[in-house]
Amino acid sequence: MEWPGIETLIRAGSFVGVFAVLATTEVFTPRRKLSVSKIRRWGINLTMVALNPLSVALVFPLLPTGLALLASEQNWGLLNQLAIPYWLKVVLGFLLLDLTVYTQHVLHHALPALWRLHMVHHADLDFDVTTGLRFHPLEIVISMAIKLAAVAVLGPPPVAVLIFEVALNATSMFNHSNIRIPLGLDQIICLLVVTPDMHRVHHSVIIRETNSNFGFNLPWWDRLFGTYKNQPEKGHTDMVIGLTQFRDQGKLSLPRLLILPFVGYPGTVPINRH
Repeated sequence: MEWPGIETLIRAGSFVGVFAVLATTEVFTPRRKLSVSKIRRWGINLTMVALNPLSVALVFPLLPTGLALLASEQNWGLLNQLAIPYWLKVVLGFLLLDLTVYTQHVLHHALPALWRLHMVHHADLDFDVTTGLRFHPLEIVISMAIKLAAVAVLGPPPVAVLIFEVALNATSMFNHSNIRIPLGLDQIICLLVVTPDMHRVHHSVIIRETNSNFGFNLPWWDRLFGTYKNQPEKGHTDMVIGLTQFRDQGKLSLPRLLILPFVGYPGTVPINRH
């Protein structure tokens, strides 16, 4: 089997397996009670999951792993110029790609045009595994463009890109999942990977909490750059999820979410305060 086929098999298998485990765990050990219809939300969120690969395929002829293969063959990118062990290139490639995603996430909160797209993700009134998959198609396209640019500039090994892509998808579902993890264990796990309790703070309606805990994979960038917040002010069971300007689930249908970036009130993202 050729590389594209192997990549597709690995990514699809990982997605289905992680989703199934987390969705099942949410049923038996939920962290919070859901506030709106799960069937309705899941229908909307999972439809977006189906739309996003189509939007990417229409715009980009090459995906990150394929570009990494091309960069490796043509000796493009920073890491391809360094005379260091291959394993170190893999590690550095993963770390730099994760830092890129962290930076991109911060920009989606800081720049009004990007925030308008990102509002679709934050307008979810509950927080569970499907929230980690709910992104506007245009945001996915922009994110893919940034990721491709990073791969071209950095030149990470193809295996590093594949590992990163699989990990990013899995951790996005994990850190948005509505699963209960004992506090002591959570404090240990979140030293290595972003946990649901850590990322849930980011989905608070309180703007200073919304603008914290931007990491998806690794929790270190938030601590390094001063954007880490340990706990929400109202606690995890009493905190309000979503955005203050979008509280009516009846007005958050799929068609309305698709036009939300163009007609919805953006609220007070940091750059709009000045």
